[in-house]
Amino acid sequence: MPSWRPGACHSLPVTPERKARHKEKTMLGSMMQMPLLISSLLMHAERHHPEQEIVSRRVEGDLHRTTYRELAGRARRMANALTAHGLKMSDRIGTLAWNGYRHLELYYAVSGSGAVLHTINPRLHPDQIVYLADHAENTILFFDLTFLPIVEAIAPRVKTIKAFVAMTDAAHMPAGSAIPNLLCYEDLIAEGAPEFDWPQFDENTASSLCYTSGTTGNPKGALYSHRSTLLHTLSAALPDALNCSAGDCILPVVPMFHVNAWGIPYVACMVGAKLVFPGAGLDGKSLHDLFEAEGVTMAAGVPTVWQGLLAHMQANNLGFSTMRRTVIGGSACPPAMIEAFEKTYKVHVVHAWGMTELSPLGTICSFKFKHKELSVDQQLALQARQGRVLFGIDMKIVAPDGGEVAWDGLQTGDLQVRGHWVIDGYFKGEGNNPLVRGWFPTGDVAKIDADGYMQITDRSKDVIKSGGEWIGSIDLENIAMAHPAVAMAACIAARHPKWDERPLLVVMKKPGMDVTRDELIKFYEGRVARWWTPDDVVFVDSIPLGATGKMQKNKLREQFRDYKLPTA
Repeated sequence: MPSWRPGACHSLPVTPERKARHKEKTMLGSMMQMPLLISSLLMHAERHHPEQEIVSRRVEGDLHRTTYRELAGRARRMANALTAHGLKMSDRIGTLAWNGYRHLELYYAVSGSGAVLHTINPRLHPDQIVYLADHAENTILFFDLTFLPIVEAIAPRVKTIKAFVAMTDAAHMPAGSAIPNLLCYEDLIAEGAPEFDWPQFDENTASSLCYTSGTTGNPKGALYSHRSTLLHTLSAALPDALNCSAGDCILPVVPMFHVNAWGIPYVACMVGAKLVFPGAGLDGKSLHDLFEAEGVTMAAGVPTVWQGLLAHMQANNLGFSTMRRTVIGGSACPPAMIEAFEKTYKVHVVHAWGMTELSPLGTICSFKFKHKELSVDQQLALQARQGRVLFGIDMKIVAPDGGEVAWDGLQTGDLQVRGHWVIDGYFKGEGNNPLVRGWFPTGDVAKIDADGYMQITDRSKDVIKSGGEWIGSIDLENIAMAHPAVAMAACIAARHPKWDERPLLVVMKKPGMDVTRDELIKFYEGRVARWWTPDDVVFVDSIPLGATGKMQKNKLREQFRDYKLPTA
């Protein structure tokens, strides 16, 4: 008889006879059946946290304040207005917008009505935005005034959009624009009656549509359901996850156009937390000013944003008055950044990992009871890992032969996941069926230790294959980032006549700082196996970043495709 192990399925085959006997013996619980719908989050916040503040820095230049009660009322009005303009179940509504209260109103007005909210990343090339709008078959596009030039460029090209809505009031509407059927957000919302009963429907109904970053080929869509979103929200708020409560003031730096701001707009509504939206002000000074003025206790964003914030604080000898924790994800957080937050600014770093295909949260690095006895430096080393799965997600590491790799913290392989908020296919069947025997292959190379802590060692496409052995580029980048003169570092594979590939370190220096090639290579001594040490270092003025703030190594590989490594 096979031994039991986590993730294995040991059940007898389901025959018609066994199914019939099971049906005869089944006793159903006497519990209410209430569908898991996004509108229920808003109804809860309005009823139980009506006066909690939502603060937004607007593109108009001012700071706007509202409450959950007002949010709910305006969302109902917008739902009525959209229905009057012909909105139907499952219609896709696009947005090109920053983090702000109007965008939040659409999160609930659109999905709560049974339509699908499609948040579009405005940092993409206009050609990609046209592709996404057409592929999603958007019928209406809402946009912040910042993105007026983009909308003017794409308006004649999109095929299905019937109306464009500028997310502003009449006083700030663009004059003389050639955009067809251009509407004013505040005028539109004023058309809607205040009474609206949120419809009840199947919880598996699609709620929102997010596309992958599409570093190669066209982006693919992840179509979330109300059920998957609610389960993600419930699990994300838990103490071992984002640890959110009504006592928090949360500032999501991660954009609402990027995987629904990691679910924070839903989590904040569920727990009744104060929300602070930074709008387009994502520089270090703008963020720090908002943190201090509004009493922010928690923030979330990608490492590149926090680099700018830390640089501003270090240059101006600043600290935090209320900030207690920050969630960092999107790409691996350099240990030097974790140490700066923890030791210098007394801000706890919650290291997270996820993907668009996971809604996005997959793992969170939170301590177990036994880890409280670790030294500070030992805890920092643990925090550099991406952490443990949330309830609702399972994961495993797979070897090239398809066998499962042991959780010993040493062996690496391809990371696969499954769960309640993991896609089982892309929108419109793009890319065919991505699952492998019911598991989603993430494209990450990782290892897991005996306590279930997962650590990404590389993307499968970024692994450096040297002499038949793998070298993880993330570890080499993290070491370089620990050097005081390095602002950003990327490690890519360069061709080698003997070893096939060897590591090439691409470095952007901090302003006013200097470091030489030899100094950086020497910096690796004692920190990594000698054969892992980069063969060479090149200095650049900037490292290309994608639309979500991740380093675009594909562009670096193309740039240095013919690079000649030094021969010793």
